[in-house]
Amino acid sequence: MKKIGITGQAGFIGNHLYNTLSLDDTVSLVPFERSYFGNQSLLEDFVSKCDVIVHLAAMNRHEDPKVIYNTNLELVNNLVKACLSKKATPHIIFSSSSQEESDNLYGRSKKEGKEIFMDWAKKEGGKFTSLTIPNVFGPFGKPNYNSVVATFCHKVAHHETPSIIKDSNVGLIYVNELVQVFITAIKNEQIGKEHFTNSSEIKIAPTKTIKVSEILALLQRYKRDYMEKGIFPNLEADFEKALFNTFRCYVPTDHYPVKYTKHTDNRGSFVEIARTQTSGQFSFSTTVPGVTRGNHFHTRKAERFAVISGKALIQLRRIGTDKVIDYYLDGEEPAYVDMPIWHTHNIKNIGDTELVTLFWINEPYDPQDADTYFVNV
Repeated sequence: MKKIGITGQAGFIGNHLYNTLSLDDTVSLVPFERSYFGNQSLLEDFVSKCDVIVHLAAMNRHEDPKVIYNTNLELVNNLVKACLSKKATPHIIFSSSSQEESDNLYGRSKKEGKEIFMDWAKKEGGKFTSLTIPNVFGPFGKPNYNSVVATFCHKVAHHETPSIIKDSNVGLIYVNELVQVFITAIKNEQIGKEHFTNSSEIKIAPTKTIKVSEILALLQRYKRDYMEKGIFPNLEADFEKALFNTFRCYVPTDHYPVKYTKHTDNRGSFVEIARTQTSGQFSFSTTVPGVTRGNHFHTRKAERFAVISGKALIQLRRIGTDKVIDYYLDGEEPAYVDMPIWHTHNIKNIGDTELVTLFWINEPYDPQDADTYFVNV
């Protein structure tokens, strides 16, 4: 079983890579904490346990560019020093940047860091792979830090007005796609043409090139149709599904539960459950008092729980965190809660009568599809 360590595992890309690898029972994850870089003994113990080290830890932003440069090279040098001390030769996978060729200190820190690793691999017989990555977007990115998409998603979902400084084309890759490239490199599979005895340099192409204004227009449409009208957008195109799933994770938690409009006359009542601009599957369940359903999460599917009869507690927890979000729903006032990706969720009948729940999901259930993972809230 291959033992994998990820420096920067708590960061945006590191967290996604760590969570995805945790679903793979053919690998073993070696935990890493930021404090290890300040403790040579702990860092040496870490490198000695790893068959593969994915080096993602880096400083991206600081008011003083020299601090970025010095910090990033110090992290690389400390990692190499620990490997030399323990005579460890793990496969080191380095997250480089397209700014390598730019005339700035961040780009220089990436380029020189890569050269230090390559020199170590050549002299010590280690293996090194450099992945030069484009702009990355996806759920849980930090606004004003990780990407323009994260900034726009946060501002639009919180009813703020983003500004476009320069309306240029931007090359993007969805974090799930990038994670698969890292996993391919980890498992020593072919991912590029330029391969050397001990080192590889691979430039990852963006999977979508789009103008900044077009990104903003899509997000504003999601706010108008989805947040204000409850309409699921078209999720057939991979990029738009990825962008919507990203946007969903920035919707404030107090947006839910959303109450339905209930039309009542002498015949009874009528409630519209969901409007969609995409295909999907409707289903329903009945649940006896005290029983809990669910306790699973999805990595790409959009899903709606609509309570139409009985009393329910819907709980969500983002994978990798302990915070549980509780939503109480009552069929007397029909309402729904939508499930964001990478959030384990369940629904419990907390009433004295049968609970009736309607479900909508954008992809039909397929027992062969590895998108549903069971874990308790």
